[in-house]
Amino acid sequence: MFSAIETRELVPFDGSFRVADAPTAPPRGNRGKKQNKARLEASTEELDELQRVLYADDQHAILLIFQAMDAAGKDSTIRAVMTGVNPMGCQVFSFKKPSHSELDHDFLWRTSMRLPERGRIGIFNRSYYEEVLVVRVHPQILAGQKLPDRIQPRRIWKERFESICELEKHLARNGTVIVKFWLNVSKEVQRQRFLDRIRVPKKNWKFSTADVRERQYWDEYMHAYQGALRNTSKLWAPWYAIPADDKPYMRWRVSDIVVETLKGLKLKYPQVGKDRRNEFKKMEAMLQDDQPTTAGTQEVEQRREQLPS
Repeated sequence: MFSAIETRELVPFDGSFRVADAPTAPPRGNRGKKQNKARLEASTEELDELQRVLYADDQHAILLIFQAMDAAGKDSTIRAVMTGVNPMGCQVFSFKKPSHSELDHDFLWRTSMRLPERGRIGIFNRSYYEEVLVVRVHPQILAGQKLPDRIQPRRIWKERFESICELEKHLARNGTVIVKFWLNVSKEVQRQRFLDRIRVPKKNWKFSTADVRERQYWDEYMHAYQGALRNTSKLWAPWYAIPADDKPYMRWRVSDIVVETLKGLKLKYPQVGKDRRNEFKKMEAMLQDDQPTTAGTQEVEQRREQLPS
């Protein structure tokens, strides 16, 4: 099975993670905008080539999960990191409030329908983790989820963590590489970005009054994120807590972790066997024999000239 790439952002697997210890700003020496943009550009070029090999190799699927508070930069990070990657090789899904049909299934059903195929990169912009984040902050949502009476609210979060871990381990055993990013924005930077959305006309469309209301539950959300990351960061499905106050740095770190993860898979273009190679030689000879002569080329040109314009 895949093993996590070790970086400073890797959430430990022993349940010791503390939100209070997770930085929201880059370390010193890594705050230059031009520097981080150049790093990102180099990284995305590598990612483009690695995605081609991933597609040709056709043995692994990549699932990237993004979770964050509002205005942390999920959308722009996905766009920046996947720039240059063949659109046929990746797919992005965003999960918001469940529909009536989705509520008629278990909480993992709707995302399972959108898992990436082998050879592709799948991206979840929010995911099944909403069920242990938003729902934990607003437990009244459980009342509309048609859960059996035997499910006890006091135990449901532990049980959902177990279900998530079991699903992710099953996927990892079968070739899906899962990498999860928590974009960790500070409360103050979120406030500044909300004000920016109000004051800058071209950003007005991004602003939602609901986002400001949710901001009132900041401490509850941090408690929920801490619980989720502590209980579900595993060697085969790691969480990375990425500082999100500086967007260029955040984007580079996400891209770099994805690139190093793909490198760790030791992907290769498929090797051609002896029989196939012999077949190639026959086809090569046929194509060589089919090469037009100079006289043949002149004849084709004469015919083209005779065609009506």
